[in-house]
Amino acid sequence: MEILNQISASLQEGDTAAVAKLTGQAVKQKLAPKEILDRGLIAGMNVVGQKFKSHEIFLPDVLLAAKAMYAGMDVLKPLMTGESLPTMGTVVIGTVHGDLHDIGKNLVAIMLRGAGFEVIDLGKDVPPERFVDEAEKNSAQVIGMSALLTTTMPVMEKVVELAKDRGIYGKTKIIVGGAPLSADYAEEIGADAYCFDGISAVERVKDLTGAK
Repeated sequence: MEILNQISASLQEGDTAAVAKLTGQAVKQKLAPKEILDRGLIAGMNVVGQKFKSHEIFLPDVLLAAKAMYAGMDVLKPLMTGESLPTMGTVVIGTVHGDLHDIGKNLVAIMLRGAGFEVIDLGKDVPPERFVDEAEKNSAQVIGMSALLTTTMPVMEKVVELAKDRGIYGKTKIIVGGAPLSADYAEEIGADAYCFDGISAVERVKDLTGAK
């Protein structure tokens, strides 16, 4: 439908005001909020993600697009049944204890939200217990951890061990990312996947959760 394409295009341009206005118009046209979300907002964010992956656009462009998406979602939220928009799953994400770097983690959170996931962002310097506590409390499908310092990488293994102790390991998937990490390290500590950027994180989370 034409207005959904317009929402998608405006989102890709990072035009917050246009996305909010067009989303409101789509609602007035009696389009289902879920359809507006999927075929307008998320469709636009998917294009942004692919352009970022192929280096056609850069981080500031992604942040502008994300801001526009949130403006559209703010219009839709009151119309959805229940307390929140339907999601493809819940992801608990954070930078591990001892590490204060969060640019990469923030980008992953944005890309996951843009793909339709509920993201519980714990911030930075997050202790192992909090990752697992929040995953249990929110029935999260995925725990995502970021580290930029090699000295904080062992915290990730502690989270994996704690997930095993609590009995959620396997049911709740664990992904890790950050400059010093590798797929080999993820396998060594028992994580389910290593993600090297925001787009790969979205792809791996979709694979692990079976989300389409």
